Amino acid sequence: MRWKVALLSASDKGARGEREDTSAQVIRELVEEELHGKIIDYRVVPDEQDEIRAALIETADYYQADLILTTGGTGLGLRDVTPEATLMVAERIVPGMAEAMRASAMQRTRSNMLFRGVCAIRGRTLIVNLPGDPKGVHDHLMAVIDMLPEALRQVSGAGREQEA
Repeated sequence: MRWKVALLSASDKGARGEREDTSAQVIRELVEEELHGKIIDYRVVPDEQDEIRAALIETADYYQADLILTTGGTGLGLRDVTPEATLMVAERIVPGMAEAMRASAMQRTRSNMLFRGVCAIRGRTLIVNLPGDPKGVHDHLMAVIDMLPEALRQVSGAGREQEA
């Protein structure tokens, strides 16, 4: 199955066109090479909770993405509000995935314990928050990429036909 994946970058400078979004390129490569997914939407929004929330809702509900990968807004700064926006739209959370990402990334760099990203489900869409820097994106996403197909099958309901 080819998963429909959306990328959402939360960055004030990126939204103003003042910074190139290099993290999204890392995500794109990993999605295409490791997950064999198809990017159906990519957008950059400012670090505003309402804008992140609206983009998540639109991407999940209208574009019906199987997976939304966010980048940025997961640190301790005052404008880092991606986890809060994600939780506002979430119907359920997937704490084990976020814990696995943090634990794996902390083995490389202890400062990864400051990563506040969450993983959640909205409808039939899995939302995974990733850090804003390319190395952090790679480390965190690689920690769970092997489990994403199974998670996406379960969230989409694809596995239920086989169980019945």
